[in-house]
Amino acid sequence: MKLSHPAPVPSPASASASETVTPPAQPPLVQADIDREIAGLHAAYEKARAGGAPPAHHPPRDFRPYRSSGLRHPKEPLVAVNGDPETVELHGPVFGPTDVTELDADLTRQHRGEPLGERITVTGRVLDSGGRPVRNQLVEVWQANASGRYAHQRDQHPAPLDPHFTGVGRCLTDDHGTYTFTTIKPGPYPWRNHLNAWRPAHIHFSLFGTAFTQRLITQMYFPGDPLFPYDPILASVTDTAARERLVATYDHGLSRPEWSLGYRWDIVLDGPSATWIEEGRS
Repeated sequence: MKLSHPAPVPSPASASASETVTPPAQPPLVQADIDREIAGLHAAYEKARAGGAPPAHHPPRDFRPYRSSGLRHPKEPLVAVNGDPETVELHGPVFGPTDVTELDADLTRQHRGEPLGERITVTGRVLDSGGRPVRNQLVEVWQANASGRYAHQRDQHPAPLDPHFTGVGRCLTDDHGTYTFTTIKPGPYPWRNHLNAWRPAHIHFSLFGTAFTQRLITQMYFPGDPLFPYDPILASVTDTAARERLVATYDHGLSRPEWSLGYRWDIVLDGPSATWIEEGRS
């Protein structure tokens, strides 16, 4: 049967104007992509070093393989604090020996029960560039539990939370610049930098100096972690020696029979052997 009023056929021009062109889906970013980018940036660094460039103890703020660094790093220059410097100090930390208790440095005793995981002792010294101890330094730590999950509302990793482990602690260095924490070894955890991205086990460290404006943040890793070559955050420290300074040393003398394993990690605040600090330096 022939229709008396056949449906109009759109012209090629009108059809192209009304359609929404969907760009082709991008393939997911995989580990091999990240590996190539890291290798290229490390090779560029080694080439620059061979050409006489100074060592880079700190990573660039927008290290591309660490994808979110491009969104999170500061893009404006640092702002100098002018005026009365004592005004700044009014906002500084005021912790003293009476404010920080022994319990704060033992992350395994902060709840009624024992946390799950491998109990460890982490100790070391906070030093300046001359090897002198930094005394009465407030050192804070935070970390994931043994399953690789933080006790934080924004951590969506489905690993179980441990009701007996919050994962935060603090202490003051003694006259030798020594800090000591008792805790459990954190687990590695996935993150969404790229497909199948996993972070090596690590503990975050914060040092406040004598004012909040002097706060420095870094991370301590555990020796022999197989995830080291795949982690763009650790790889953002392009200098091999500087990267290795982020890894603690297993110290059997610190290990206690039937109780815990020991790790030693010193933090050097400045100079050629300085520990990498996440926030850079002003």
